[in-house]
Amino acid sequence: MADYLVIVESPAKANTIKKYLGTKYKVTASMGHVRDLPKSKMGVDIEHDFEPEYINVRGKGSLISSIKKDAKGSKKIYLATDPDREGEAIAWHLAYILGIDKNDVCRVTFNEITKTAVKNGISNPRKINLDLTDAQQARRVLDRIVGYKLSPILWKKVQRGLSAGRVQSVAVKLICDREEEIEKFVPEEYWNIHLIASDKKTKTKFSAKFIGKDGKKIELHTEAEVNEVLKNLERAHYIVSEVKNGEKKKNPAPPFTTSTLQQEASRKLNFSIRKTMSVAQTLYEGVKLPELGSTGLITYMRTDSTRISDEARAAAKQIIEEKFGKEYYENRFYKSKGDIQDAHEAIRPAHVDLNPEDIKESLTSDQYKLYNLIYKRFIASQMAAAIYNTSSVTIDANSYNFKANGQSIKFPGFISVYVESVDEEEKDEYTKIPILVEGEEVKKEKLESKQSFTEPPARYTEASLVKVLEEKGIGRPSTYSPTISTIIARHYIDKNQKQLFPTDLGKVVNKLLVENFSDIVNFEFTAQMESEFDKVAEGKQNWKKIIKDFYGPFEEKVEKVENELSHVEMVGEVSDVKCEKCGRMMVVKYGRFGKFLACPGFPDCKNIKPFIIEIDEPCPKCGAKVQIRKSKKGRSFYICENNPDNGCDYISWNKPKPGEKYVEDEDAKKELGAMRKKKTASTAKKTTAKKTTTKAKKTTTKAKKTTKKK
Repeated sequence: MADYLVIVESPAKANTIKKYLGTKYKVTASMGHVRDLPKSKMGVDIEHDFEPEYINVRGKGSLISSIKKDAKGSKKIYLATDPDREGEAIAWHLAYILGIDKNDVCRVTFNEITKTAVKNGISNPRKINLDLTDAQQARRVLDRIVGYKLSPILWKKVQRGLSAGRVQSVAVKLICDREEEIEKFVPEEYWNIHLIASDKKTKTKFSAKFIGKDGKKIELHTEAEVNEVLKNLERAHYIVSEVKNGEKKKNPAPPFTTSTLQQEASRKLNFSIRKTMSVAQTLYEGVKLPELGSTGLITYMRTDSTRISDEARAAAKQIIEEKFGKEYYENRFYKSKGDIQDAHEAIRPAHVDLNPEDIKESLTSDQYKLYNLIYKRFIASQMAAAIYNTSSVTIDANSYNFKANGQSIKFPGFISVYVESVDEEEKDEYTKIPILVEGEEVKKEKLESKQSFTEPPARYTEASLVKVLEEKGIGRPSTYSPTISTIIARHYIDKNQKQLFPTDLGKVVNKLLVENFSDIVNFEFTAQMESEFDKVAEGKQNWKKIIKDFYGPFEEKVEKVENELSHVEMVGEVSDVKCEKCGRMMVVKYGRFGKFLACPGFPDCKNIKPFIIEIDEPCPKCGAKVQIRKSKKGRSFYICENNPDNGCDYISWNKPKPGEKYVEDEDAKKELGAMRKKKTASTAKKTTAKKTTTKAKKTTTKAKKTTKKK
């Protein structure tokens, strides 16, 4: 039996930490939370000061017994769960289960899982921070109250199986508001004129944009206005009236925070927010490397700080100066934005000497991509600014003005390593400009006019939604991923080509909440609640007072809505499928497991069918129709309509292409096999349970009859 017991959250983290501690330490994993509010009821005692009614998490009985057994034989227990509010709460629950006194110095944290960080953590334990656990309790209890009070209203007034959440409802409102802007948007016509000119000396062509007349800006809205300008330019001379040459510096972006990592991984790697956090978790907890064994590669990935340690700064300096030269290094300090939790560093490599290329063979493709992104962003953040030569040229022709902007790199600085991506609407327009002097005439090659229309605001992507949530102070780093995953899973929001848009169900639920629970979906109110939770974490606010102040007015509103609001009819999108029982055209509805087809004649006709999407391309194996299905992890795959019952086993993650030769997709087959096996086992289990229940009922009935007879 080991002298010391260290409890972490995951087996991967346990394996990484084990190698840094001697044989006197046993490291075990709690597998996340061990106690939580019950799923079957609210679990908050409203009458007794909102006391949470925690229970052991179902299915963890044997694990808890094993941890208790290990703890009983240990001289000292260290609770080394993640270094955030959630991790603090898990440590607090473990302490309760193991009977550890709240004043015991048993809590250790690691911002990175390296030998130095682990040994420092074990050498400097502290008490459990009750302020942090109270902040977590405040969020958990408030969200539970909101969910358990609002969900039944949605069941009664809209349809069964729906649910509402505090932060999720605000995210849905943002997406619904944007969709409404798009629907109401009226495009306006505008025209651009571009001059394609060439330098008479070098014959170099460049482009200049029409900007106005006599130095005043003019917007062109009709073809008639464009034709008038073109007519007046027919015999014009194009003279360079102004040349401005300058220099522009561009500084690197700070190291990643949780939200900036999520945004950049979405833009550059096409990762969902959920995938980014899942892959980052594996990099933090540890990856097996040759010679080094299980090694944590990044610092903790839930942070809104851009601070980095002096050691990391020194390591970056050495790498930059050795690889690029001293002129490429700049000692940079970044200020974190707004009201942030600065307990952790920014997300950076835990071992700066581990270059992504050197360990690529030990990483999965996704791990490599994300680690490479984090590594390069961190190195770039400590580099010198990029310097650009800029030029701005104004060309006059018959009092009309054209302008060309150009830039070229003078000193690459940080862009030698990393360039931050931007959203489409943020991109600047530059052209290559030859060396020109004022008074010089350039040759007109041609004038190009183009009609355009103003476009509505873009739909949110996961990246841009996270950006807005952060800007508005809604949620915290740990909440962005589950928030977006939840509203997609509930079918309030659909995702198509990265864009998020509300479903009919999402619009109905949002409308109900906006009209009846304006506080819940109010951006300022939700941000204020986050600020209140932060005060609890700092020991400046009592968490139960926050709940009490919220609950009174909220409960009154709930009772009023329950009594006064009539049923909201969910019409649903009309499909092209005819109900074979009554002849009506079936409508698309949303249930717990996604879309399904239902007869609009309910309750007279209760016919329902699965909702199946078919693609135009036939099955490359048998020529039948190909359907899109979802795996148990929510990933789309393509499957022949004849698979498996009618003799075709075509299945693939990739959409079949015209004339594509059939290649068996073993991964997809394995996934489908696992799904079917699980479904068969579940059906068998239900059948067995049903038979057992029926048999028990018969036995009970027989026993009653026998007793009655006697």
